[in-house]
Amino acid sequence: MLSTNRVKKTKPPIIILLFLPSFYWIYLLLIGNLGVNPIEKLMDNLGEMALRLIILTLIISSLSDLRFFRSLVTLRRTIGLFAFYYVCLHFSTYIFLDHFFNFQFIIKDIIKRPFITFGFISFLCLIPMAITSFDGMIKKLGFNLWKKIHYLIYPAAILSSFHFFMLVRANKTEPIIYIGIIILLLSYRFYKKIFIRR
Repeated sequence: MLSTNRVKKTKPPIIILLFLPSFYWIYLLLIGNLGVNPIEKLMDNLGEMALRLIILTLIISSLSDLRFFRSLVTLRRTIGLFAFYYVCLHFSTYIFLDHFFNFQFIIKDIIKRPFITFGFISFLCLIPMAITSFDGMIKKLGFNLWKKIHYLIYPAAILSSFHFFMLVRANKTEPIIYIGIIILLLSYRFYKKIFIRR
């Protein structure tokens, strides 16, 4: 069985590794080495990273049900917060670099284009989770309410995966794989809650 202390020791290098892609992509943007459409490429990279980390938090939640992997749950919060970090960078790139603070256009874009709508709602779902991702909030809110708030990870995962699916124009293999993983993980959580607990 993985010990909790051993898993905790991996946190610092994991934090560094999770920061590095964002620094690297921003560096490539600044030196003009991010392709023909650098802003779109940066936005895509940040969004895909956020989705992968959201899925990873769901995988950790499921694996932690197994005794051998139970200690992995100590990494879930860190990875979840990094998912929010990448979502914030993704959304900030859309607002600041892609549309130059044109909020009138942005609001119309969110309303008119479904994949933007899905992405925006997913972002809204993650905000209360990020705000309450601290030990003191569990005591203030109570465990049951805190847990209900963190169920928002499921609609966030579904909406962000469909956001990615609708965004990809050519080969949709990758978004379909992500959607499939999310469906499997959600099916497991549903099965566990309804049947195993009974």
